[in-house]
Amino acid sequence: MENEQKSLVKPPPLPVRIQPPAMAPLEPEDMVALRRAKQLLENPGLTARLAGTLGKPIERGIAALPPRASGMIRKATRMALTKALHAAVFSLGGNRPRRASEGFHKVLVGASGGVGGVFGLAALPVELPVSTTLMLRSIADIARSEGHNIRRMEVKLSCLEVFALGGGSKEDDATESSYWAVRAALSKAVTEATAFIAERGVIEHTAPAILRLISSIASRFGVVVSEQIAAKAVPLVGAAGGSAVNILFMNHFQDMARGHFIVRRLEMLYGRDRVQSIYRELAVRVP
Repeated sequence: MENEQKSLVKPPPLPVRIQPPAMAPLEPEDMVALRRAKQLLENPGLTARLAGTLGKPIERGIAALPPRASGMIRKATRMALTKALHAAVFSLGGNRPRRASEGFHKVLVGASGGVGGVFGLAALPVELPVSTTLMLRSIADIARSEGHNIRRMEVKLSCLEVFALGGGSKEDDATESSYWAVRAALSKAVTEATAFIAERGVIEHTAPAILRLISSIASRFGVVVSEQIAAKAVPLVGAAGGSAVNILFMNHFQDMARGHFIVRRLEMLYGRDRVQSIYRELAVRVP
């Protein structure tokens, strides 16, 4: 009898696994914009573009660089980014939305590239700060065209952040080259520099917050600069080739800027987590 009563007792119900809700899609036009941003940010790097344009592998240019080249590139990169930081903080302004003048900036950078094509590595300390500042102007122009207020310090430093996109660093692991990983790696340095500049109103080159920001960006920007210099060192590139290399250099960072500021605009509308999740899902469908 006791055994029969036990058999009539119902076993406890199995726990029900609640599936997390699917991430709601963005509005159709914003999905199109995010797909475009993904395509821009994940496009082949500068090396592939340069090799395709020159019709020659950049390895020839790398072999032609003198032993002192890496030190010169590292020093010139830091100097160029420091000057760009000054330009970003003190001279970027005006917030009237308008179409970005990408072609105009390419012409100016192309002209400066002709000098590098003739004089090679010796011209780097002069040419790189000029071309970097011109690229910064174009990046800010693109940010403004995407609806961002370039008077805000956070947006100004986000313009500088673009120079870290599309280039790796020696410390990167296999996943660190992704757009989101680079942003995460720079996040603390950008936040600290923003707070420091807002508090002091000046840029102190030796301040830890400023040094960390410049170092974090330079480690990645320097990789792309090295590719650019190596392309100019390819035999018979000359002034015309140097100009073409610089235009590709500008085009590369204009693409990074357009993708970056599309993503930031969508984050303001939908939140970072939602945009990041959908962006990652788009990866399998983007060529």
